[in-house]
Parts: sequence; structure tokens; C-alpha cells
Amino acid sequence: MDNPGNRRILQSMKNTSDILIVGGGLNGPALALALAQTGHGVTVVDALPRGDFEEDAFDGRSYALALASQRLLDQIGVWSRVADHAQPMLEIKASDGHAGEGAAPFFLHFDHREIEEGPMGYMIEDRFLRRAFLQAMDEEPRITLINQRRVIAQAVDQTGVTLTLENGDELRGRMLVGCDGRKSGTAARASIKRSGWDYGQTALVCAIAHEKPHHGIAHQFFMAAGPLAILPLPGNRSSIVWSEKSDMAAAIQGLNDSDYIAALKPRFGDFLGEISLTGKRFTYPLSLTIANSFIGARLALVGDAAHGMHPIAGQGLNAGLRDVGALAEVLTEATRRGEDIGSVLVLERYQQWRRFDTATLAATTDMVNKLFSNDNPLLRLGRDIGMGVVAGLPGLRRRFMREAAGLTGDMPRLLQGKAI
Repeated sequence: MDNPGNRRILQSMKNTSDILIVGGGLNGPALALALAQTGHGVTVVDALPRGDFEEDAFDGRSYALALASQRLLDQIGVWSRVADHAQPMLEIKASDGHAGEGAAPFFLHFDHREIEEGPMGYMIEDRFLRRAFLQAMDEEPRITLINQRRVIAQAVDQTGVTLTLENGDELRGRMLVGCDGRKSGTAARASIKRSGWDYGQTALVCAIAHEKPHHGIAHQFFMAAGPLAILPLPGNRSSIVWSEKSDMAAAIQGLNDSDYIAALKPRFGDFLGEISLTGKRFTYPLSLTIANSFIGARLALVGDAAHGMHPIAGQGLNAGLRDVGALAEVLTEATRRGEDIGSVLVLERYQQWRRFDTATLAATTDMVNKLFSNDNPLLRLGRDIGMGVVAGLPGLRRRFMREAAGLTGDMPRLLQGKAI
């Protein structure tokens, strides 16, 4: 399918850019926009057809954006395109639950009014976010977008990187960024190995319509098999991320829609009235996978290509956007100082910035999943007491809320709502 990006590349004689990005999902376009706005020429190569990102119908996929991530999207010119479709998350309630009983009374409650900076985050549907990225990239002359092309080879020399596409075209850049997911071909071609393990859990993802309003409240039910997240969407709809043991998840996914809802109802409860499916159903195997290095020769990894975590903290996309903010800032500052943006000295700054934060987040999500995904009465009692302490101490509760909103740590300027 023809698109403005493909036409631009065909018209180019040199096929060169400052930065080549492999992967056109969400992190790749976000990075391209951030870099283009600071004067870099960027080429984004995506294996999927452009039409996959231009569907009008709701397919059931949505994202939880922390407040800091929303600020980044605002800075790169995307948020204004999706704001009317976003649902603010005003409260978060966490509780223990049992299949057949729904959730118990919540043991942890976060209210956005305690942090005085706005909602803790927003829910946005995939269809609106991807379309906004495409529109923003089409309007940015420094970005070339190439769809429906796979990268089959990459070569590095002293001055840059050459990518070879499946149709034989070659692209040249000063450095390369892999935004191509947990099974990153960019990382594999650079011989970057990964560490991690499978959780034996699968996430069942869908959206539901319900009778009663959700009032912008996100719920997390901690079931023995894994957490059930109920995340508010505009209107009387919610996004569901439902973790189950993988064999049970496969059986549930194989049910027809009415039986699927019948399996969900006893876990969900009746606090939102009658529920029904809206959109498609998806499954995702859950694992922890972290690249042993976030950088290589003239190469950086971003998002799931660098780190894939359990969704229990809802930080997957948000962690990727922190990578985007950090890498864009590092490369822009290096360019302004006249440095070679592909040099190991420059790229090491990015790795140092993001490695510790990522390791901490991965360890936290791993620990929380193991602590909460069981039915051990002693562990349940201990964690309920611990969460009760958090709930009873305003200062500690406020810190947890700021972390959920992405407002702690060494934040890149874009996530602070500031230009680079």
C-alpha cells in the first residue's frame, strides 16, 4: 500500500537519515517525533501494512498511560489529537479476590486529588493512538515512514549503519534504534542475548460494556491465578487484563463469547451491573525478558526490545516511553555538543540512565506477581496487612501514587512536560 513515507523514500537518491528506527508500533513513532522536533532526520521501518493502523472500529485494545507519559505525548504533538477520546483515571482500588466471589472490600485506595497534579493517568484506545501517530509523522517532513518492509540485514562500520530491506533497498543512518518488540530482530542481528523466564500465565485481554458507570475508577483484583485489572474507558465500558494460568487461559479463550463472559462474571462480580463483550478478544503469554545490554555498536534498544515485564503494574508502554524520553534527550544533547550520536560514549549515557530504573521496575513487578498470584492464607494475611499500612500512612500512599503516575525518579524532560 502506497503512503507518503514510501513515496518520499522512493524519491530520495541517498536513502540516508541521521537515525534509523526499526518498528512502527508506538515507541518507534514516539521516538521519531521527539527526534524530528529537535532537528534530526529519521526513517522508521515497519513490517506491518499501514492499513493495520487505520481501522476505525474498536477492536478491544487499549493502553493505560501514566500522567508522565501523557505529558510526553503532549510535547511531541500527539496528545491534542487523542485527548477527546481519553478517559482519565481518577482513582485506583486494589483488593483480594476469589473466583466465584468477585473482589473483597478494597485494601488500597488511591485518589488523584492527593497528588494535586491531575489524573494519575488516562486510558486510550489503540485505534485512536496509532492513527494519531501516523498523522503526526505524515505532517513531519524530517520523518520518512516505510511500511510493509522487513529488515533482513544490518551492518555497522565506523561512520554508520546500513539496513537491507527484503526488497533489496538499503538505508543508511548514523545509528540504529530497535523498537521491534520482545523478539527484536534488531537485537538478535546484533547478537544481544536476553535473560528472563516464563510466568506460566497468559493475559486474556478484551473490553466490556457494563450497566453502571465506572466513575473513572481502575480496579485491580488479586486472584490466586493472577491479577484481574478493570480499567475505565469512555462511556460505560472498561478494558480487561485478566491473568490466568496458561492452560486455563487457553481453555477460556477457546470458549464462545457468551461462555467467555460466563467465566469472567464470577471473577468480576456485579459491582458494575450486567456485562457484555465489546470488540475482539486477545491473549498474550506473560514472561519477564530483558536484553543483556540496551546498546550495541551504533545501536540502542527501546521498549519491549529492551525489556518486557508482567502487566501487573501497567507499566509496559510507560516504561517504553521513558526510554523514548531518555534516548531523545541523550541524542539531542550529544548533537548540540557536536558529538557522534552513534558513539559508545553517547549511547552508554542512555543505558546508564535507563538500566537501573528498568531493573528496579522488573524486580518489583516480578515480586508483586509472585506475592499476589497465590492463595496461601499466610501470604494473603501478610500482604493485606502491608497494604493496610500503606493505605493508613498518607505520605507513603502519596509516594505510591506518584510512582503509579510516573512522577518519580530521574525523569526525562519530555515526561516532565518540558521541551528538550
